[in-house]
Amino acid sequence: MSRPPILTLPACAEAYHLVTERGEFAVHDARPAGTPRGTALLVPGFTGSKEDFLALLEPLATAGYRVVAVDGRGQHESAGPREESAYAQHELARDVLAQTAALGGDVHLLGHSLGGLITRAAVLADAAPFRSLTVMSSGPAAISPSQQARTRLLIHALADLGMDMESVWLEMQRQEAENAASLDTPPALGAFLHRRWMRTRPEQLIAAGRQLITEPDRTAELARVALPKHVISGELDYAWPVPEIDAMAEKLSALRTVIRGAGHSPNAERPKATAEALAAFWSTVTLR
Repeated sequence: MSRPPILTLPACAEAYHLVTERGEFAVHDARPAGTPRGTALLVPGFTGSKEDFLALLEPLATAGYRVVAVDGRGQHESAGPREESAYAQHELARDVLAQTAALGGDVHLLGHSLGGLITRAAVLADAAPFRSLTVMSSGPAAISPSQQARTRLLIHALADLGMDMESVWLEMQRQEAENAASLDTPPALGAFLHRRWMRTRPEQLIAAGRQLITEPDRTAELARVALPKHVISGELDYAWPVPEIDAMAEKLSALRTVIRGAGHSPNAERPKATAEALAAFWSTVTLR
């Protein structure tokens, strides 16, 4: 679960619901002072939301880019159905394509963690609307065995035991407290994380969790797509081993960036360095 370092929307950004042919999606839309050098769409990961990218918005807008971070269907402030089938990967990929169309196309696409798998599926479905693809802290296939085990426990609690979201949240907090993982959580951040969790559809979490533990390796398919690619991660990653991410980047002939001092969420843990890396990559992509 990403922990945003800030919770306040910068002055260059506004919050609203983006209207698409597949419904409305909550977004944070940051714009530069002058004509944008390009538009970027940022797709969050498992248990995440658009707020995971808050600290990137101002530096990327300052660098000249319009940046739109989105809540996927059933995530935080975007509505979603109560059927698991609505969150199949191909449905989420179609949402990304609809969001891109609503932004006018020619978009730099970025997916974090689970978002990397979803954006990959969108590009494989139709690469034409995209100017580039950045895969952040996401690997070639299913998550690591240890994370698969944790994710299965969550799916079991929500789908098999029928636990409500509040009960699951309390159990997660109890486990974190035992590991001293929640001691440094400021009250405002803790309240936000709880509110985001409670607003997320359990069906979305169940379906997304199943994707994370069953995802096939589609690296070879993506390598055949003629699109500039960027693979970025922290030095350590609990979801996908960094050597797997390195190997994927090599097979994709992608630019590879490692953010020093960051783990699974460089966008939240080292936003300045991450924004600089993204802006540098986007600046190399030739305009169409």
